[in-house]
Amino acid sequence: MSNSATDHAAIPQTLWAARGRHPGPAAEDVVRRTLGRHKESGDIDDFAEPPVPGDSPERIFEARWRAGGTVTVRARLTLVPRATRPEGQEWTLVAEAERPWDEAWPSPATLFWPEAGPAEGADGDWDHHPTVAGLRFRQVNPLPDDDKETRRRLKDAARDSWCAHVVVHEAMTPDEQGRLPLARLLPPGLRHRVMEHRAAPQQFRAVNWALKDLGVEVPRGGAVLLPPDPRPEDYDSREHSVRTVFLDGSEPAGLVAALRHFVALPRPLPRGAQQALTDLRENWTLTTLQEELERQRELVAMYADALEAMTMSRDLYREAAEQAHQALAALRDAPAPAELPQQQRSGARTPAALQQLTRTFERLRFTVRGPRPAPATGPSEAPGVPGLPEVPEVPEVPGIERADSAGAVEPR
Repeated sequence: MSNSATDHAAIPQTLWAARGRHPGPAAEDVVRRTLGRHKESGDIDDFAEPPVPGDSPERIFEARWRAGGTVTVRARLTLVPRATRPEGQEWTLVAEAERPWDEAWPSPATLFWPEAGPAEGADGDWDHHPTVAGLRFRQVNPLPDDDKETRRRLKDAARDSWCAHVVVHEAMTPDEQGRLPLARLLPPGLRHRVMEHRAAPQQFRAVNWALKDLGVEVPRGGAVLLPPDPRPEDYDSREHSVRTVFLDGSEPAGLVAALRHFVALPRPLPRGAQQALTDLRENWTLTTLQEELERQRELVAMYADALEAMTMSRDLYREAAEQAHQALAALRDAPAPAELPQQQRSGARTPAALQQLTRTFERLRFTVRGPRPAPATGPSEAPGVPGLPEVPEVPEVPGIERADSAGAVEPR
């Protein structure tokens, strides 16, 4: 079991939710007939069967009515075929009222499904537990004789947070009246959300041994509610334990009080209930003319807000684009940067300067007549000019005048 309920959305007090299984092959026909009868009698205002995708196995039914004559209730039932045995269809029913749910209102289950009776036959066989075989809502569910099987069943039941599971211990073997289910004595709003497990007088120790892992125990001749999963942090098992339950046909006042307290707990939504509630609120199709008008007004307001946001974004983009164009134009119109002075350039000479210097040395060389003596040492680089040979000094020759670097003859 989970240890905390803080990570789950709490059950709204306006919500009535239940889940079960219909073992027959034509559950949707049963629902259609039942809704049709209630519409003719005025128990509901209207019902509809919204379309589903062609490849979807689901069947959806919607109904609306006025609880207490004034409070509008919208309900949605979803049927899904079971892929495993036992066959049949699982159903999920969520109903939401305009104000917190009153347990004296009619049970939504009785507006979609027929009450059990000889006239309904197999049509009334809709109240099976969806996952635990052998359990039914409107009947007494005796605990197995095997202790380990009892422990397994109660642990499986405790994981189901869609309904309240109550374990009742018989102080003595009841008469025919005492063997009737207690659900029939509960308020209508609680009747189809309670699963009754019954322990025989000799099973007292065995049932408390099975409940030990859940942290609760049933008093002798009393009852206890299984803790919700996940268990709230402030959950107190003593508040959901009844010391005495009289199985004589009288109203079990202590059990009803414990159930009311249990239902009012800030419990998390069961697994799958959040999606069912979202579908009820967002995909509802059975609207009145006034509701449709209000819905269209909300859509117009939403579209107006979206259009205003798009217009604002467009203006911001346009302003940013204009600023970018202005910056680009200013960059194009700006004068080119001035060239750096010659002395600030790199120390390496440009190729043109090297060629000019080479031509000067060539002219010097051809001006001098006579054989060119071999250098005493290997060629060396001219200072400041990497890679150029050093110009040898021209020896003085009698009768020959020295020429300067420009080619002019200097008299001796």
